[in-house]
Amino acid sequence: MPVIDASRHHGLLDLPALRKRAKRLLKSLDDDTRTQLLGLGLPGPDYRLADTQWLVAREAGFASWPRLKAHADAVAFAARHPGFAAQSEARVQHWRCGNDIEHSLRIAGVRGAFHMFDDPMVMGPVPALPEDEYWRLRSDYMQRVFAVDPRDLALRQARQRAALAQLDGDSEVVLWCEADAYDQLFLVRLLASLPTLPRRLELVEIERVPGVERFIGIGQLAPDLLAWLWPQRRALGEQALALGRQAWSAYTAPDPRAWAALAGRQHPLLPLLGKALARQLQELPGVEDGLSLTERLSLRILAHRGEQPAGRVFAELMARYEPLPYLGDQMFTALLRPLIETARPLLREGPGDDWAQRSLSLTAMGERVLAGQAHWLDQQPAERWVGGVRIVAGQAPWVVDAQGQVARRR
Repeated sequence: MPVIDASRHHGLLDLPALRKRAKRLLKSLDDDTRTQLLGLGLPGPDYRLADTQWLVAREAGFASWPRLKAHADAVAFAARHPGFAAQSEARVQHWRCGNDIEHSLRIAGVRGAFHMFDDPMVMGPVPALPEDEYWRLRSDYMQRVFAVDPRDLALRQARQRAALAQLDGDSEVVLWCEADAYDQLFLVRLLASLPTLPRRLELVEIERVPGVERFIGIGQLAPDLLAWLWPQRRALGEQALALGRQAWSAYTAPDPRAWAALAGRQHPLLPLLGKALARQLQELPGVEDGLSLTERLSLRILAHRGEQPAGRVFAELMARYEPLPYLGDQMFTALLRPLIETARPLLREGPGDDWAQRSLSLTAMGERVLAGQAHWLDQQPAERWVGGVRIVAGQAPWVVDAQGQVARRR
């Protein structure tokens, strides 16, 4: 049913349509439906509406029909009463690592100022530097890799820096994050930028949404779901601020051991941080093959499926392979260029003006590296960075194993 498929993406359940589906399933009661009901532990042969409602709830990602209904009712209440959740919020500053939810927040009735921090710190050099040097380095990287207009980039950076500089002990700040490294690095970057604990510092943070089959980001959710999320924000204090500073220091250091130590622990104050740091740590060269996890997964897709358009490889990576989706299509393109534009490429790219339609296939060297018969670092790939770690093939670069242990490659 289209209504169910759509709701599994944006999270807004159509309860009347789901009720009708349960009634239709009970009325028709074909062999497939009986098999599914048996799988739920309902032997029959006489089934009731409550049974098919349970089946519909399970299809939608809920443990039971009452839980589905309770969630739908909570979302509907939040949508009908935006003032209940967002009253007296005009002084709040909403910070997000993009502009994907501003319009939806406005529709949902959430008030305040909106600030975007859009530096993709999952890519390129992110070393510990004085602020002016840091922003200059990041600007140079984004102009080179993403062909960003330098004037537009300078304006965006100036706007972000000015907004950050105004944060103080009297500020009211709400941060909107999900579980991936892009968002969690934004979170610790902003926490580390605060000179003192604001009068109000709150976090809206989620890694899954009931009823959503493949949750990738807050931006995919319907406005009513944002109204439902708003009351779930929680306050952050001095300890969370200290943890953010510690994580940012570890990520920007040239030695990743402190980063790896944080990635291997649970952090109750910022419960999604450890997993995101662990995933980002896997962008260091792998011990066995020298590939980052993104590179390795992309090569595996092509090994399994053969030559594919680049856009399809990206879609497959996001939908099935990537454990913690964080990439946009331009970022994915940039990450694959070094595997193509090198003396010993791992990927072969076909012609075409539209990058998404250009074919990608493994070269013989790509097949060897993926099979563990050659090491990518031995092929002299281009210098790259992960956080503050600079990776130069011939200079004993840091590598990581599948368990997150880091060491120098000799």
